[in-house]
Amino acid sequence: MKKRFFLSILILNVSLGLFAGRYAGDFMVIGAGVRASGMGGAFAAVADDGSAIYWNPSGIAQMRNTEIGIMRAFLYQGLAAYDNFTFCQPLPNEVTIGLNWTRLTIDDIPVFLERHLVHNVDYRSSFHEFNLTAVPDGHITSTDDILQFAFAKHIHYDLNLGWLFFDLPFDLYFGGNIKYIKREIDENRGTGTGFDFSFLSKTSLAVLFEQDWLGDVAFGINFQDVGGTTITWDVESNHEDEVLFNSKLGVAVRQPLKFIRSSFTLSTDIDYIYGKTRHYGFEFLYQKILGFRLGYYDTNFSTGLSVSFYDFTVDYAFVTNVLANTNRIGLKINF
Repeated sequence: MKKRFFLSILILNVSLGLFAGRYAGDFMVIGAGVRASGMGGAFAAVADDGSAIYWNPSGIAQMRNTEIGIMRAFLYQGLAAYDNFTFCQPLPNEVTIGLNWTRLTIDDIPVFLERHLVHNVDYRSSFHEFNLTAVPDGHITSTDDILQFAFAKHIHYDLNLGWLFFDLPFDLYFGGNIKYIKREIDENRGTGTGFDFSFLSKTSLAVLFEQDWLGDVAFGINFQDVGGTTITWDVESNHEDEVLFNSKLGVAVRQPLKFIRSSFTLSTDIDYIYGKTRHYGFEFLYQKILGFRLGYYDTNFSTGLSVSFYDFTVDYAFVTNVLANTNRIGLKINF
């Protein structure tokens, strides 16, 4: 019980960014989706499912089927719940729109009222009857919500390398999203609006090196909270928190294994929000039915599995963490 109490206090401070207003967006760094987590968050250049709205919104233009995705993550030994819902809808002219909703909930946070702090510390240490009882006066709930609406466009371009060479095909994806952030702690609320802008390009290694067995290479970049995002609280001081600008830069190579009708992907990302954080991911897909994933970032390891049948995909990811290991489970439906 004592361990869970101190862990809940640590979560409240870290994930809600109460130490300083400049860390108010730390809860968003947890990321969306199950598959990307299994790949260590190295997803900016992969970005081909609904969770791309968070990792690289331009990537949803790769999707040509309607997709609905849901996720539940059990964080910090069950003290916090992390939920995610995505919906992506392709439109004519190689355009795709998407909606992403993410919520972090921490229940039963103990509250201790200041009226118990009578006399000074030395006096209370001498007279045990004035010591704090460690019995909370009540409990509060904290919730953080992010609602993102994304738009992405696909453009195909053949780069002419001259009469001695060939046309090199490029698939270019442009996108972005507008996000609404709402944070609630007990009876207080803070809200803010931010913007992300992203780009993804993909070309064929088989054409570039004239080797039919080679796959594709992709480059992705996502500018999150362009210009910074301000969260304003409904308190007398009109306190404001700042969500820092972040850049995600990624590279991914997808290699088909035609002899077993399968493929694998190697990916790496760099986040720049607090210096450089490197992410590494690996994914193996067997006949688009079974998936296996590995990832690493910032001393944390991750792994994941997926099973697809008909239009349904069930995903699972396990992520190690200095506070507590995390389990994620999700379901995607394509139609």
